[in-house]
This record gives sequence, structure tokens and C-alpha cells, in this order.
Amino acid sequence: MDLFTLATFTVAYAIAVLVPGPGVAAVVARALGGGFKGAFPMVLGILAGDLVYFVFVVFGLAAIATHFGPVFTIIRWAGAAYLLYIAWQFWTARPGSERLKPKSEPGWKTFLAGLSLTLGNPKTIVFYLAILPTVIPLDRMNPVAFAELTAIVVVVLLAIGCGYAWLAATAREMLKSPRALGRLNKTAGAMMATAAGLVVWQH
Repeated sequence: MDLFTLATFTVAYAIAVLVPGPGVAAVVARALGGGFKGAFPMVLGILAGDLVYFVFVVFGLAAIATHFGPVFTIIRWAGAAYLLYIAWQFWTARPGSERLKPKSEPGWKTFLAGLSLTLGNPKTIVFYLAILPTVIPLDRMNPVAFAELTAIVVVVLLAIGCGYAWLAATAREMLKSPRALGRLNKTAGAMMATAAGLVVWQH
């Protein structure tokens, strides 16, 4: 695929990822509460969800996602419930010198939270349905072009997602006092709860 088309898609996708939404709120909240390491699995989960929808659209499977709408509704509510659970953990955590974050969650649980957050947000597939046909000649899609676009999605989302996580984690590291960390945990809890609300209501 020509460089102009790839550059156009890269810019459009980067802007879409940069705009704060449920994913950004969840990643920032996780990083504020548990540092970069705690947020990274969520970034990977969001990436996995984006790739699922990307494949659906590229291979003309958007109709399948629409047909199984109830399944995605269940995923959305389950993801929101888990984000609320994490929010409660942050809000009730009592940070001190021996505890700088809420009880650690297994990485796979955080990954699944990010995945369900994306899969439960139909606006993700709407974005791909809207942007791909306008900047990518889908009728000329081939294995090389698919690999190029997939690489762009992976690199852009990882770079921006990790950037948000790093900035939030850095802000946390600058505030070491138990009182400041307590406020950060409550901020993270509020942001995570907000992300859960956005997941439920953005449909």
C-alpha cells in the first residue's frame, strides 16, 4: 500500500486513540493506582480488542458483530462491573510506606478488563467502519497491506497507551507521602468508575 495512504490512516488512528475516552481513563487510573507495570496489561487488552474489531471490518465481518449484539452487550456490562470492582479497591486502599497501591491483580485479569472494555464499546467498530473505507481501498486489500495496517494499529496504540500510563505512573512516583498516595488512589478510583460509566452509556 502506498505511503500516503498508510500515513493518512496512521494520523487518523493516532488522533482517535489520543482523544480521551473509556480506554484512556482506565489506563490512567490503573497507572495512578498501581504504576506503569499495573497498567501495561490493560493497554495490551485494549490493543487486543482493537485488533479483533479491525479484523472484523477488514474481512467484512462487521455484520457478524452486529448480529451478535447481545453478546457484546453482556461483555460491556461485565467489563464495566470489573472496572467498578477495581475502582472500589483503589478508593478503599490505605497506602503507606509498605503499600503504595491496592492489592495486586493478576496481569491476565487486567488484560481481560482492557479487552472487555474495548469489545463492549461499539464505537470502536463504528470508528473502523467509518475510517477504513474513507482512507483505505479495501478492495485492494492483500496480505502485505493487512500486515502493514496491523503493524500501524499495534505500534500507535502501544505508543500512546504506554505514554498515558507512563505519564500517570510518573505523577504517582513524584508524590510519595501516604496522604498524597491516598488522594491518588481515590482519584484513580473515581477515574476507573467514570470509565465504567462510559463503557455502559457509550452505545
